[in-house]
Formats: sequence, C-alpha cells, structure tokens
Amino acid sequence: MNRREFLSSAAAAPILAFVAPHLALAAANWDRTLILVELNGGNDGLNMVAPYADPNYAKLRPTLKLTPDKVLQLDEKLGLAPEMAPLMSHWKDKKLAVAMGVGYPDPNLSHFRGIEIWDTATDASQYGHMGWIAQMYQSSEAPPSNFTADGVVLGRAYMGPLSAPDRRIVVLEKSTAKMNQAGMIPQTMGAAPANAALARVLSVQQDFKQAAADIITHKIDTVDPKATFPGGELGPQLEIVARLLVAKVQVPVIKVSLGGFDTHAGQPNDQPRLLGELASALDAFAKSMKANGLWDKVLVMTYSEFGRRPAENGSAGTDHGTSAPHFLLGGRVKGGVYGEQPPLKDFADGQNMGHRIHFRSMYATAGKEWMGLSAPFLKEPPLGAIA
Repeated sequence: MNRREFLSSAAAAPILAFVAPHLALAAANWDRTLILVELNGGNDGLNMVAPYADPNYAKLRPTLKLTPDKVLQLDEKLGLAPEMAPLMSHWKDKKLAVAMGVGYPDPNLSHFRGIEIWDTATDASQYGHMGWIAQMYQSSEAPPSNFTADGVVLGRAYMGPLSAPDRRIVVLEKSTAKMNQAGMIPQTMGAAPANAALARVLSVQQDFKQAAADIITHKIDTVDPKATFPGGELGPQLEIVARLLVAKVQVPVIKVSLGGFDTHAGQPNDQPRLLGELASALDAFAKSMKANGLWDKVLVMTYSEFGRRPAENGSAGTDHGTSAPHFLLGGRVKGGVYGEQPPLKDFADGQNMGHRIHFRSMYATAGKEWMGLSAPFLKEPPLGAIA
C-alpha cells in the first residue's frame, strides 16, 4: 500500500477507531480520593459482623461467639463487635455500608497467593502482576500529570493494588518528615540514556523526586487535621492521610494497612484490640474529613486476603477461611447491609463458607461508581453504594 492508498483508506475508516477509549467516557472524578485499608493476615469477619441470631453460629463457636447482649445490633440478624462502637454513629447516619460474604470462587487460603488474587483482581486460576488500580489507570484514564502522585502507600511498604512498573507511587514512612521513593534505582549522574528502557527508568525516577518535593512543599507536618487520632499502627497512618488531603496534596488513591489478623490462637485477646483500633482510627479520620469539608470527597474501603473458618479451632482461634464482610465508609456512601451472610451449614468443602459478593464488585464500586473510571476487567457489577 502506497502513501496515497493509506491516506484514502484512513479517511474512509470510522472516526471512532481513532478515539482513545477513555476519551469517549464521562470525565473521571479526580477531585475524589479512595482510601484502601488492608487488614493484613486474614480478618475473622464472623466476629467483626456477627450473625448473632443464627444458632449455627453459636454451635460453631462455643467459646469465641459474640452473644446478642454484647453485639452492637445493625438489624435483627447482624451486629458489630462491641469494640467497634466508634462506627455506630456513621451507621446511624447511613454513611457506613457493610458488604456481606465478600469473596470469590475456588478461594485460595495461602496468605501470599490470596492477597495476590485480591491485589490483581484475577480469578483464582489466573496469575497477574499488575495491581487492579494500576490496571484501571491503564484501561481507562491515568491521573492528571500535575497530580503529586498516582498513589501513596503508608504502613506496610507493599504496593499491592497500585503495583506497576511505570506508576508514580510514593511510600511514606510513619514520620511525616521521612519518605522513600518506591521502586527507584540510583541514578547515574551525567550519563545519557543508552536506550528507551533506561530513559523510562530515569523519567520515573524524576517523577518520584518531584512527588517527594511536592509533598515536602505542602508541609503536612504543620497541618491541623482538626481531629485527635489514636495511637497504635493505623491511627498515625490515617492522620498522615488526613494531613495530605487537608494540605491539598493531589493524589487519587492512598493505601494504609493494619496487621495482626492471622488469629490462629489467642483471638479473644488479639482481634478485639485490632477491631477497636480499626474503628477508632476510621472514626477519627471521618471526624477530620467532616471538620475540613472533605467528607464527600473520600471513600474508605477495607479488604483482606481471606476470612476465617466458621468453626473455632482448639487454640482459642480460627484458621484460614474464605469469605468475610467488608466496609465502605464516606460522605457519599449509601449506608446499609449489602449482600447477605453466607449459610453457616452445609459447607461446599465441608468447612468453609461460600461467597455472596464477588470482591470485584467492591472494586467496581470504588473504580466505576466512585472514581468514574472504566474497568472492563472488573466483570462483576458495582454494589450501587455510592450516591
């Protein structure tokens, strides 16, 4: 085909063939922020949102069960653990959504493989390396180039949903004065790029330096979040998140984490403390966002690599299981219970619950409903939990 034939053929082709997919979509909601809260270790959902009225629950957990007089009742069937009292005001305000039975088919009970599936939004039989947030940027629309970063990670320095070789992700340490530039290699000063790959590495490295400089310029350590955050692991992380947002650091996704949920033994001591830390930190963050007029601009979503087995073990704990409830919290959340508690009998594999909501429906809620991004790989429908 010569040049004239090519131009003639191109002119006759439908114009939509030359439009990038994201250009045909409604504008993304880049004025909003998604806060991902990883409950590392596999949180026991049955003792976080307890099906207290189900007699099978008491049979499966003769010593670990939460009794009707102890739970914070959400309705006639479900109740929050008593340590989560700080979240009840948000439940009553209808700004807390509880998604029940979140999981996926053929679940994997390995910590490493389990979180990999959640992070990449793949099926259990598939293997992926790019995080689901990074995939969404790639398939729809990347954050504006003038944003400080494509994402920020606090706590566990693990990219997870944001993992990708060419995304601008900044890892912040617990101290607001310190930070790491994630994924960077030492730059050879004065060396000209030998090829396109090296040029890209140096470009990404420069992006990280600019992101770090931008955060430092905002002096987030001097910002007043207008709320008192609890100590522990999660509170200080969410305080930094609040300071970033109040200081108007532009970033669409921030990931924090709380570890210790692998409660094979001693669960009556460990999980209540963790749930109390989670609830008080989320409540402080909500108060900060409300006080600073940002409550409608944030969505908090919890996730974990798996839940725990319905039956307690012989060590006052629970072993690796499957589905579990998760939270959505924010000013635009349509609060309530979504899905249902999976049956606590007639287990398909003899010992673990099935799922009622695919975890990708949670991601579709965050990605499509909240962020306004197209994500064809999120095959399941969103929950309809965002106003």
